[in-house]
Amino acid sequence: MQTATRPQEDDPDALRSLGDILDVLEKTTRDGSISIGDVLDEVGVRSFAPIILIPALILFSPLSGIIGLPTIGATFIFLITIQKLFGRPQVWMPAILKRRRVKEERLKKAIGWLRKPTGWVDRHTHKRLTVLVSRPANMFTLLLIMGICLIIPVLEILPMVTSIFAAAISFLAIGLLARDGLFTLLGYIQAVASCAVIWWMISAGIGGFGS
Repeated sequence: MQTATRPQEDDPDALRSLGDILDVLEKTTRDGSISIGDVLDEVGVRSFAPIILIPALILFSPLSGIIGLPTIGATFIFLITIQKLFGRPQVWMPAILKRRRVKEERLKKAIGWLRKPTGWVDRHTHKRLTVLVSRPANMFTLLLIMGICLIIPVLEILPMVTSIFAAAISFLAIGLLARDGLFTLLGYIQAVASCAVIWWMISAGIGGFGS
């Protein structure tokens, strides 16, 4: 297993690679599906960065086309991120969200789709551009993630658009997890690019925008 993606110094229970995260998702399925509560139990309630990253990766995958999933995922990420921002020592999640489930077949297809890109990330992450993963910068990153989460539900009718915002969250979460400022920078760029795409769609009246 690749171990280039290392956990945050203040998050000792974090998983050691993106491949590990996918392995956890794959083995946590029960009765043909997996719930958010199952993931929290397996990953650990103190592992904020992986818990932000997992739903972001799912929303970046083809699963983003499932009706309602982008909104649920964005709500989940928002709740986790605000807890991290305010220094909560462990994750709390309302029971109604913890019971939400994804079918095993769909999840395994998404995991297979994600294996190659996450494997590449694991091989290329290391500690760099640390100013972008300092405590003040991390606060800005968390606020940006929360802002993106507020946008995603509005755009759920356009799965590809929610996926590009999920990519931004994924980059930012990888930066937090690996203390790799380059991925944080990529997250900032992706967020700006995603907003530019939305602005263009509104201006062009694409997808019902501007009509």
